[in-house]
Amino acid sequence: MGILNCTPDSFSDGGRNYVFNDAVRHAGDLIEGGAMIVDVGGESTRPGAAPVDATEEKRRVIPVITEIRRRWPESVISVDTSKVEVAAEALEAGADLVNDVTAGSETGMLELVAECGAGIVLMHIRGAPRTMQEDTAYTNVVAEVHQYLRQRARAAVEAGIPPHRVWLDPGIGFGKDDAGNLALLASLPDLGAIGHPVLIGPSNKSFIGRLTGAPVDVRLPGTLAALIPAINLPQTVVRVHDPTAAVQFLEIATRIVGNTA
Repeated sequence: MGILNCTPDSFSDGGRNYVFNDAVRHAGDLIEGGAMIVDVGGESTRPGAAPVDATEEKRRVIPVITEIRRRWPESVISVDTSKVEVAAEALEAGADLVNDVTAGSETGMLELVAECGAGIVLMHIRGAPRTMQEDTAYTNVVAEVHQYLRQRARAAVEAGIPPHRVWLDPGIGFGKDDAGNLALLASLPDLGAIGHPVLIGPSNKSFIGRLTGAPVDVRLPGTLAALIPAINLPQTVVRVHDPTAAVQFLEIATRIVGNTA
């Protein structure tokens, strides 16, 4: 999954794809680079980010989704939103998947996705982006996050979404400290054992910078290292800024692990 932030303030690439033509051009670069899914977002979810209203979010993402669908009709498109109003128009414009950092919490989101025959990514977050890093203490971060995702997955299936279209994301960097992020990455096989596809999004995250001292624009090595738990794990998608590097890394790592198993 390639990240396409149509925002002025995302932590890693804010402003680069805020203009329509730049966003569409970057979508093509992501697809050419090997992204099987293009994830289009119009609201930053970085720590401390201010919320964006639905009208502005739609202005940012709907034209881009429409154009991606027109130019690359075989592509898979995800809309990164937690708003039912935005998701509805995005799905109508051609999106296949809703990537919801609030795990479908807004009333009607799960029902909308079911009605449209789409898929949904259910992510764990503590609080809202503006406040999520104020409380990162857990008794057992892995157990608590996995239990929450089990409950949300059950709600999604009960709303009518087939299990194979319900994806689980532990929310790396969303209300967790560095130890919690590492524990959740290490326990990815346990999350996959719940029985749904899994998504992880460690790309360029702040914990990589804190652990290595690397600024945001040179965190690719740390990002690739964080993908190691996904190697040979069935039904797992990695959400990254640089799909070319991720595809190459996973291709070689998968072959090596396959030869040594």
